[in-house]
Amino acid sequence: MDKLNIGFALCGSFCTFKKAIEQLEALAKDGHNIIPIMSYNAYSTDTRFGKAQEHKDRIEAICANRIISSIADAEPIGPRKLLDILIIEPCTGNTLAKLANSIADTPVTLAAKSHLRNSRPVLIAVSTNDALAGASKNIGQLLNYKNYYFIPYRQDDSSGKPTSLVADFSKTKEAMYKALEGQQLQPLICDR
Repeated sequence: MDKLNIGFALCGSFCTFKKAIEQLEALAKDGHNIIPIMSYNAYSTDTRFGKAQEHKDRIEAICANRIISSIADAEPIGPRKLLDILIIEPCTGNTLAKLANSIADTPVTLAAKSHLRNSRPVLIAVSTNDALAGASKNIGQLLNYKNYYFIPYRQDDSSGKPTSLVADFSKTKEAMYKALEGQQLQPLICDR
């Protein structure tokens, strides 16, 4: 496969950053050009899962590109046809809702809007505690929209968090290649 220009966007599901960054590293090791993008919260919030600056430094070192962290910097993605694919990993319930309703008020959602103008794929790695509650309608909408694809997902703690879903991040590459062919990786709902 040719080397790709990949947008890799991270939203504020901080507990999944470690897994997401592992996938980012794997894509970089394959020689792809990766343009990192972060939501406002992902870019600026310190949590028990790490300091924002530490995450930013690591991501920029892996990608050898500056993080897109503003709407102004995300806007040229579409007009300049900068990406072959945009991966949103992790994608929070908040971002799912905005994507499903065409709201582009963060660097990640504007990157998606700008990228989609070229009929190119957006790959989503769901990570939200309300996926089987309030966010389910947004997942359903996006599954029906052209050029949106999902990394297969599962319940991460059916007894402790019965409405929570998380993508199987280890399937990122496989789902990416399928999305580039215009196909959804199946099965969409995976086993543990």
